[in-house]
Amino acid sequence: MRILVTGGNGQLGQSLKKAAIDSPNTYIFTDADDIDITDPNAVDLGVKCNDFQAIINCAAYTNVDLAEEQADIAKLVNATAVGYLAKAAYQNDIPLIHISTDYVFGGNTGNTPKNEYESVNPTGIYGQTKLSGEEAILASGCKHIIIRTAWLYSEYGKNFVKTMLNLTATKPELKVVFDQTGSPTYAYDLAMAIIDIIDNGKLDGNNGIYNYSNEGVCSWYDFTKMIAYIAGNDTCNIEPCHSDEFPSKVIRPSYSVLDKTKYKETFGQKIPYWIDSLKKCISNLRNSENG
Repeated sequence: MRILVTGGNGQLGQSLKKAAIDSPNTYIFTDADDIDITDPNAVDLGVKCNDFQAIINCAAYTNVDLAEEQADIAKLVNATAVGYLAKAAYQNDIPLIHISTDYVFGGNTGNTPKNEYESVNPTGIYGQTKLSGEEAILASGCKHIIIRTAWLYSEYGKNFVKTMLNLTATKPELKVVFDQTGSPTYAYDLAMAIIDIIDNGKLDGNNGIYNYSNEGVCSWYDFTKMIAYIAGNDTCNIEPCHSDEFPSKVIRPSYSVLDKTKYKETFGQKIPYWIDSLKKCISNLRNSENG
């Protein structure tokens, strides 16, 4: 089975490369230089001419704040291009796995984990465009699995874990918000979950939207404290603060814990606990530094 992976150079794309090493299927990783997903003709030809049997869309515009200034670009990548991929999937009768986000819930209040049937109310351009991408898939009629995730990090690119590893190692004091709560998600765990769905024949008959994040709950403050603890960065004084001390153009979800019940029941997967996965990621980063 040949699978097209878009956004191959991003966090999840690179994690998928690692996760797919022993797969019996063939994963073809691409970026804009290979197949420009914002060009409908490029998408159409790329899918038809390469005989793909599935698509995994990891490509996304993810800069939440900058999206407010670059709404057209965010819409093109997160919504319009997704529609092109969905159309190609429908026309070629192949499934599309698409990665979405907790930001579709926007500023919804409450402290109950969000399930897939929860009402959506994105409050910023990023969340709005990601929701539009979901809607484009549903409207296309293609076979699909949409996975909403949150707080993604990895050994690759820029992310919260790598930033905080650096800051807690170099700064004497740090303030981190404690009034935003969620579940950190190790990109490799999500990648392995996707590989399991494909390699074990779980694509067919499971159309729908699913939540996936690591198990457990914490604030950004708790997350930072654990990063520093695992890394042994004990000289930095980490203090909790309110979100309004870091003004933003976007109202971020205050409680974006995702309920994974549907995912676990459908695919029969056990999801790792966030601290266990964080330890693995930091260990890998340290090994790569020393290697």
